[in-house]
Amino acid sequence: MKILGIDSSGLTASAAIVSGDMLAAEFTVNNKQTHSQTLLPMIDQVVKMSGIALEEIDGIAVAAGPGSFTGLRIGSSTAKGMALALDKPIISVPTLEGLAYRMAGFSGVICPLMDARRNQVYTGIYQITENQLKCLLGQSAMDIKEIVEKVNDFGQNVVFLGDGVPVYETVIKENVLVPYQFAPLHLNRQSAAAVAALGALYMAEGRTEDAREHKPVYLRQSQAEREREKRMQQGT
Repeated sequence: MKILGIDSSGLTASAAIVSGDMLAAEFTVNNKQTHSQTLLPMIDQVVKMSGIALEEIDGIAVAAGPGSFTGLRIGSSTAKGMALALDKPIISVPTLEGLAYRMAGFSGVICPLMDARRNQVYTGIYQITENQLKCLLGQSAMDIKEIVEKVNDFGQNVVFLGDGVPVYETVIKENVLVPYQFAPLHLNRQSAAAVAALGALYMAEGRTEDAREHKPVYLRQSQAEREREKRMQQGT
């Protein structure tokens, strides 16, 4: 099975192709360029360097959210356009699941943290056993101290990863009561390889969707939507 993976849900942009049990190619950058500038050229490069033509892929796995509203729209529209042109299915991979899958092999619980600002994070709690990802707490938007309390309640060794870690590192160090660690730098951000690998497992389970049905998962309203709703409530 050949899967193209795309992740533009955060500051990191990533594209990869997985073929069977092999990572054929991956291109990941975290250089503050807009994803609209980088994503398509990155996909073109992984196709060229892997030697696997787009027509050969079986599906397109995309990090479907939550995350950056703009980044998610870019990733989803790219996946939809390619899937329609190639007549391929989309595998919608929840962003936090793809991020957690980076830590396959870790024996404790995995807590990805994406900075959602205003002391909130997009987060969840996961465990991976024999390459199978188990969701212990589904992805949610919550206060950083709330997820720390939930981690403490599990009472297990935990690894934190994601762009929320440096933002809330002090809170974590002061409030986590169980053994914990931070993922190393080569594993602590989004990866299209993880999205593609997890997408291959989901596709084998029949968890695909038609490109016309696909849409991002935002979890909460955008700032523009919140401001519009506030104006409407104030009658302005």
